[in-house]
Amino acid sequence: MARPKPRGRAETTPPAPTPQLITTSATQADGGRAFEQRLVTLVVCVLGGGTALAVWAAPQIVSLYMRDTPDSHEAFELTVTFARFLLPQIFFYGLFSIYGQVLNAREKFGAMMWTPVLNNVVLVAMFASYLGLMAVPDQVEDITTGQVQLLGIGTTAGIAVQALALIPFARAAGFRFRPRFDWRGTGLGRSAHAAKWTLLYVLANQVALTVITNYANAADQELPQDGAGYSAYTYAQTIWMLPQSIVTVSLVTALLPRMSRAVAEGRIPDLRADLSRVLRISGVIIVPAAFLFLALGPQISSLLFAHGAADAAATRPLGYMLQAFGLGLIPFSAQYLLLRGFYAFEDTRTPFFMAAWIAGVNIALATACHVLMPARWAVVGMAGAYTLSYVAGLAVTARLLRRRLGGRIDEGGLRRTYVKLFCAAGPAAGLGWAAARACADPGSGTWPTAIAMAAGVLATAIGYLLLARLMKVTELRRLPGMR
Repeated sequence: MARPKPRGRAETTPPAPTPQLITTSATQADGGRAFEQRLVTLVVCVLGGGTALAVWAAPQIVSLYMRDTPDSHEAFELTVTFARFLLPQIFFYGLFSIYGQVLNAREKFGAMMWTPVLNNVVLVAMFASYLGLMAVPDQVEDITTGQVQLLGIGTTAGIAVQALALIPFARAAGFRFRPRFDWRGTGLGRSAHAAKWTLLYVLANQVALTVITNYANAADQELPQDGAGYSAYTYAQTIWMLPQSIVTVSLVTALLPRMSRAVAEGRIPDLRADLSRVLRISGVIIVPAAFLFLALGPQISSLLFAHGAADAAATRPLGYMLQAFGLGLIPFSAQYLLLRGFYAFEDTRTPFFMAAWIAGVNIALATACHVLMPARWAVVGMAGAYTLSYVAGLAVTARLLRRRLGGRIDEGGLRRTYVKLFCAAGPAAGLGWAAARACADPGSGTWPTAIAMAAGVLATAIGYLLLARLMKVTELRRLPGMR
């Protein structure tokens, strides 16, 4: 299994200032257009300066995640080179976010949801060129300048296309960017204050990520051929987050402007109703997906990563990590949604403290795993620690949001729904696990594993739908194709 060198990434993406855009559009005589121009100008300037600084400081950033030793010097230098190609993505991700929020404030959600497909098209084309035109290197010393440039420029080009594709849609929606630098006394101070806490939020996540990365790299150094370190952790987490990215983020994209308007107009009961509704609807997918990862983690990892591998057993730790992450998808998704309740109030301070609390719990538990567990299982334990940290975070976040809303999100309907979802998804996942094991063990070959995986997913899906209908989970009817 390939082991790419680590690079920083935020674990959750903080929102752009949709609430401020909505508030100004409702309260200013020009519909907030001047504020939009000033805000976008400020964001573009900050992004440009921050990106230039990050590219300049690439060696220092990389040194947070890997050491420059005589044995790893060439790998370190290669990682720095890649970082300087990839760090400009900061600018384009930020541009994508601010233009997306301008569109969201106008209730134009479609473009922000499908333009990432353009990024995927560019990436697929780039990797096809890489594999078709060049020999895949076996070691760092074999990587050529042309390969580095193709991968680095191609990857960043995909993000650039994704961001720039929003500009025509913004123009069609009535936004035409005109730089405005008259920032003083125009209300941008509130946005800057919110941005301060948002940056601290990202920093809290990055601190935890840095600690986990170093611990996971230590496991790789001790067991370099076992696939029990950083790469496995990253791949498992990426797979695990797919349902969140597809379901929860899409729901929030459409919901946050509506929640912000409810707060601006003093309709707090409507805000509570929206949060309850989106938690219940997202749970219909998130809960069974979490149990599916718990039941079929080894089969998933074997099917995706063991094909063509010299040692299929090296994918097993990844499967175990996916299982350890598994049920954490439920509090992770709920935490993401509840934080949007604070963002609707233009409160970015509380989410920072929640991120710091979660990061602290995660670091403490991961440190215990690193110190007390053998290297082969330490990173699996860290995946479980990540799950527990979000359980702890959700408990505190729910209590604080309840105070902010002046009462419960609802009067028990949310709890009843999740009890039903657990009662449906748990047995269904057990049925899926039994069906997969009856067909083949993980790592028994690509086709046997694929058949076992298909049997497990089918059994889980059928069992879940039958049990959910039997328990009258009404939220199923709100999903496409389930009416």
